[in-house]
Amino acid sequence: MTGPRMNPPPLPSRTGFAGVYPILYAFFDSSGRLDAGAMRRQVEACLAAGAHGIAILGLVTEVNRLETSERRALVEMVARDIGGRVPLAVTVAEQSIAGQREFVRMAEANGADWVILQPPLTPGYPEAEYVKFIGAVAESARVPVGVQNNPTNLAVALTNASLQALGRNHANIRLLKGEGPAINVARLIADSGGAFDVFCGHGGRELMTNLRSGCVGLIPAPDVFDLQVRIFRHWAAGTPADLAEAERLHRSVLPFVTFVLQSLPIMLCYGKRLFARRIGITEIHDRAPAIAPGEFGLAEMARLTSELGPWPG
Repeated sequence: MTGPRMNPPPLPSRTGFAGVYPILYAFFDSSGRLDAGAMRRQVEACLAAGAHGIAILGLVTEVNRLETSERRALVEMVARDIGGRVPLAVTVAEQSIAGQREFVRMAEANGADWVILQPPLTPGYPEAEYVKFIGAVAESARVPVGVQNNPTNLAVALTNASLQALGRNHANIRLLKGEGPAINVARLIADSGGAFDVFCGHGGRELMTNLRSGCVGLIPAPDVFDLQVRIFRHWAAGTPADLAEAERLHRSVLPFVTFVLQSLPIMLCYGKRLFARRIGITEIHDRAPAIAPGEFGLAEMARLTSELGPWPG
């Protein structure tokens, strides 16, 4: 059953998609299966904290360690839990054109509002081949399409020139998940004349710089995204006092964001545990391979987040 839309984004955009879209963690039960109850609790917690949309199947969701059947089940599960209350963005990480087209169709059938295409993770081919791959998938999609460009964490990344070519050649490619250095994202926004609605990433480490460059959204792990929602609200208000508060809030979460962004295994170990603790999930079952939390790491996590306050709602 679809409910009314909630948490409208504070910033305008060409596509209507903007704001903070937490990308969900994958929670597993003691048998190693996806934990539907924990996933539902995560969705409700994100909505209560003001998420403007929800994203799934990124690196934070451990997408590359999920079977295709699990990825499909997760889309169905999360779409059902959201019930149309906020937009759903689904990352598509299949490694063939046919596989991505099929996954896009499945996501659309389950109510995805837009999809985020990853280039295939096999490096070494001419860049034009990756552009053709993404274009071939986008041309069959019925919903708006974003492209994930993450030169830090993905084996294949595109130049700004190639991203602009995709936008020129495919009318539905109107969004980007731009996770390179903020100065590169700023150059793309300027060179493309604002043709894309750009969501930044990297946990919001350069969030204020990204906002100043023209980004309309952020797709972070959910650990501290409730504060990042507040940053967006203050940024959108635009008064000197609001902008100063946005900068203050950003500084307050930056040490923790830096701590968990050292590597994906560290984020899945400590970031997921912080978030689980904040929303009342008491047991974490890791999917191997994983690193076990250490006493010092847990103490640092607690120190860095000691002033976060209670989870909203």
